[in-house]
Amino acid sequence: MSSTTLNPEILKTKHHFEILDGLRGVAAVAIVIFHFMEIAYSDFTKNFIAHGFLAVDFFFCLSGFVVAYAYDDRLEKMGVAEFFKSRIIRLHPLVILGAVLGLLAFLFDPFGGKAASYSTGQILLNFLSAAFLLPFPAMEERFFNLFGLNAPAWSLFWEYVANIIYALVLIRLGRKSVVVLFALAAAALTYIAYSSGSLLGGWSGKTFWHGGARIAYSFLAGLLIFRYKLILKTGIGFLGLAALLSLAFLVPFTWGWPAQLTIVSVYFPLLISLGAGATLSPGLKNICNFSGKISYPLYMIHYSVIWMFFNYYGLYKPGTGLLVGIIITGTLLLIGAAWLVMVFYDTPIRKWLSEKRKKQVQVSSTYKG
Repeated sequence: MSSTTLNPEILKTKHHFEILDGLRGVAAVAIVIFHFMEIAYSDFTKNFIAHGFLAVDFFFCLSGFVVAYAYDDRLEKMGVAEFFKSRIIRLHPLVILGAVLGLLAFLFDPFGGKAASYSTGQILLNFLSAAFLLPFPAMEERFFNLFGLNAPAWSLFWEYVANIIYALVLIRLGRKSVVVLFALAAAALTYIAYSSGSLLGGWSGKTFWHGGARIAYSFLAGLLIFRYKLILKTGIGFLGLAALLSLAFLVPFTWGWPAQLTIVSVYFPLLISLGAGATLSPGLKNICNFSGKISYPLYMIHYSVIWMFFNYYGLYKPGTGLLVGIIITGTLLLIGAAWLVMVFYDTPIRKWLSEKRKKQVQVSSTYKG
């Protein structure tokens, strides 16, 4: 490896698209509310935010755009190994925390659960599955989620897969070749939407490959938005775009798979293009920054609470008024918890790992020199 590959300057990050950061937070809050609501209303036609699960596809599309923006022009110089280190530092501390919180919630759920029916070995396997993103759909009472202790980890599994394919394959391909892959991914996504009647898949053992189709399409869409510079200048600010994004989650479930497919394949990429080209009002900058920073912690820690709510709801069946209060309060508390996790865990851990990595790079560069 040359000293150029190990140049510490290569490790510097670029600026963020602050409106896109803000929209990521809106999507994270939507999926938290959706997860509360799907427990109370298993009939999605009665769920006002029945398409909140599509927030994951928005994350995937945004990820494709951001990864291409951040690394297309420097991955060759920094090297594949350094790219993987960057992504692990960015993503994995919260994967591990999510697994730990999921384990604690499973063992000490005040509303019951079936921890006593599992052996120590089985519990350990489920924990290692969640901590190292090794799919293990073995918990029947949790609907055979790929990661029973922290259900949202399924999308992080596919995020890692996409990053690996990006670094080993997509970075080397021209735009036309990527368009061919994009067309194939579109066909796969359409087939899954039609054959399953929904895009609500990828989280369970039975629907494992649905997750591959969902990220393949959306990640490639985001990547192509960047590579073809499909950034649309617009006067729509953060609040307008946040409202437009929220509308996607509020579409009635009765509209079926064609609506879901349209939202994922057309509407979300359009919002990414608009968000990348929009101008942020100075007064909303702090809101967007806060929203973006808490989005990933919120997504990765909230499901330990959702599983406890699942057991609570099964026991007490709260009325509508109490249910509304629980969901609002629970969402606000989770946002606060995500902020605390960001400040006292995620940011310090990533800073420490990044500084340690830079020191290793500097020492290696000196040695090579």
